[in-house]
Amino acid sequence: MRQRPRGDSRGILDPGRMLREVRFRRHLPAEPLRPWVEHYWLIDWALHTPFEQRVVPHPAVNVVFRRDGDGDGSGSGDGAASGEVAGVGRDLFRTTLTGTGRVCGVQFRPGGFHPFWQRPVSELTGRRVPLPTGRLASPGIGVCAGTDEERCKALDALLSAWEPTPDPMAEEATRLAEAIRTDRTVLRVGDFAARHDVPVRRLQRLFLEYVGVGPKWVIRRYRLQEAVEQAAGGPLSWADLAADLGYSDQAHLVRDFTAVAGVSPAAYARSVR
Repeated sequence: MRQRPRGDSRGILDPGRMLREVRFRRHLPAEPLRPWVEHYWLIDWALHTPFEQRVVPHPAVNVVFRRDGDGDGSGSGDGAASGEVAGVGRDLFRTTLTGTGRVCGVQFRPGGFHPFWQRPVSELTGRRVPLPTGRLASPGIGVCAGTDEERCKALDALLSAWEPTPDPMAEEATRLAEAIRTDRTVLRVGDFAARHDVPVRRLQRLFLEYVGVGPKWVIRRYRLQEAVEQAAGGPLSWADLAADLGYSDQAHLVRDFTAVAGVSPAAYARSVR
């Protein structure tokens, strides 16, 4: 069982600037929730000028609570937090923060939201919907108030009250998605399916039902996030990187990168340096 949350900045465009503008941190949930939940992510801000954050989304569902106008930024205000379920985002996510406020987010592991949702997760792909009524306590109670520990405990209580049902199929989807994330040699659906002795069609149905997107999309998204991370790290050969990540050529990588990140790899690399 994991002892600390993930420490990388994968998917976050220009993470250095984000860390200068806002307070961002991750925390693990209570241990019984860890089979389903990757981590909690908390953001607090007190800005003099608007700040736009851009993120290349993970193949994961997020539950997000946000409260704007936090007064002195202490989190002691009485304003209610709005809550929503954010399905897997196919496109670049953009949000503009102004003034003061707080966000408390839950990033589920790929496949981990299905035991809470109990319907095809693909229903949520590309959508942001209000929290289902009657399934969670009021999101305005304590979720965005208090210390990090208090906020995490409130999230633990909310998710536990949702009474997730263990599902072996969800566990399999999570395990396979994790294998794609951690093994950069995974480049083709057919090869991956054969390696894990899963028919391709069954793998596709499993991912659509439990992750929300197909395995080809998951492979390409994780490899593209690697490209974003490497682009910010220093000079590199785009042709070599394209080959390493399974693209047919450099132009294919540039098209994918530009379509998702909104700028070319070279332009992004210049902007963050």
